[in-house]
Amino acid sequence: MTTRLHATRASYDTVAADYAELFRDLPVAKPLDTAMLEAFAERVRAGGGGPVADLGCGPGRVTVHLEKLGLDAFGIDLSPGMVAVARRAHPRLRFETGTMTGLDLPDGALAGALVWYSTVHTPIDELPVMFAEFRRVLAPGGHLLIAFKAGDGQVRLEHAYGHDVDLDVHRFPPERIAALLRAEGLDEVARLVREADDGEKTPQAFVMARKGGAPAAP
Repeated sequence: MTTRLHATRASYDTVAADYAELFRDLPVAKPLDTAMLEAFAERVRAGGGGPVADLGCGPGRVTVHLEKLGLDAFGIDLSPGMVAVARRAHPRLRFETGTMTGLDLPDGALAGALVWYSTVHTPIDELPVMFAEFRRVLAPGGHLLIAFKAGDGQVRLEHAYGHDVDLDVHRFPPERIAALLRAEGLDEVARLVREADDGEKTPQAFVMARKGGAPAAP
């Protein structure tokens, strides 16, 4: 595991309990964001359904939302602390520790993958390896939805959620993300960019992509 991944995992282990409490009573997503989640869920269901991974699931709030949208959802997160919080809060769902560059999943195992702001600590030049892994674990016809902060550059975080942390937060141009996904065999289906809302400093972007090929017959 790289130094950056160690620092990211340690930071989220430190903040896990307070992070979960801070967001516990807040909506999972804003209205336009929710529309993208619903569109993603509809696409997965229309393709016959199947397992859907919430990659970088944190305390599991969005994983639960996916389940409410009719998906067979489970969560994977880099931080054992976050996974422990998710398991306590949502014992009926499955949560595992793992990295998005080396998922412990067979080829073609997923009908869908959600990456909800989970790439924000990854430099853009490292994303292709991650995107190739997403393609590997998606079944033919499977869908990916990625949410991220739109823009360029990065912000250094040394204190967050009441704790000292060691994190860089990256912003990405939406057209660049779409191009990187396409280069790894994930074709863009839809894109949404909205302006910053209350409490946000940057526009927010959402790209949905599909792995080529037809879904396997049930």
